Amino acid sequence: MAPLLELREVSKTFGGLDVISRLDLHLEEGEIVSVIGPNGAGKTTLFNLVTGIYEPDDGDILFGGKSIVGLEPHRIAQLGIARTFQTLRLFLNMTVKENVMAAAYGRTKARVWQSALRTPFARREERQVDALAEEKLAFFGKRLIGYRMEQPAYSLSYANRRRLEIARATGTTPRVLLLDEPAAGMNPVETHEIAELIGRLRDVGGYTILVIEHDMHVVEGISDRVVALDHGEKIAEGSFEEVATDARVVEAYLGAKAARESEAEE
Repeated sequence: MAPLLELREVSKTFGGLDVISRLDLHLEEGEIVSVIGPNGAGKTTLFNLVTGIYEPDDGDILFGGKSIVGLEPHRIAQLGIARTFQTLRLFLNMTVKENVMAAAYGRTKARVWQSALRTPFARREERQVDALAEEKLAFFGKRLIGYRMEQPAYSLSYANRRRLEIARATGTTPRVLLLDEPAAGMNPVETHEIAELIGRLRDVGGYTILVIEHDMHVVEGISDRVVALDHGEKIAEGSFEEVATDARVVEAYLGAKAARESEAEE
């Protein structure tokens, strides 16, 4: 069976600099795959390529066995790929529920005139979107439901804003979730909770997940496979233990001299 998401020799260059270079990567349905690498490794560019923000210079990206290269980002989202961002991009003055509803409206079919005239079809879709938003928020437990649903997003704590951004991504009813540093800026307790949430998103929610993360405790706890990038190239792939002890990965994070010193100490 073909992978759910697959990159085949994908390359992307900006100003003569290879940001992604002949990258092969695949994601099987039901997997959690983590992408690691130092700053500038090309991790977020990878997400931008998959979601159609950038178009690869070479190679192909397939979703469900079909190429998605050249499709607009909203079309890729409609096909079933949703993402979060390293820097939060919530609608802060909208309520918690409205943030998720905004994502869900991307799948509605009512035309502008039907919405303006409040036709029965448009009103039925509005009720469906409202129910879907509550369903997605309920997955996150008491942190985002009850009275919180009607609060503006800016009133949430940082950790709950992170949860809301993930909830909003699920509002598009995707098959694949791309999570860009979901544990960034969190304390150890919050980080542990986010790691557990990612596991539940796969095990209970049924999502296939590709995650960028710097916290190695999170990566170790959630990953079926780990892919390490450096300067846009894949330098290692395998289990967390295999990748974390790979000499090229250690060098990418610590530098060649530090890596040699670390090996000498062992």
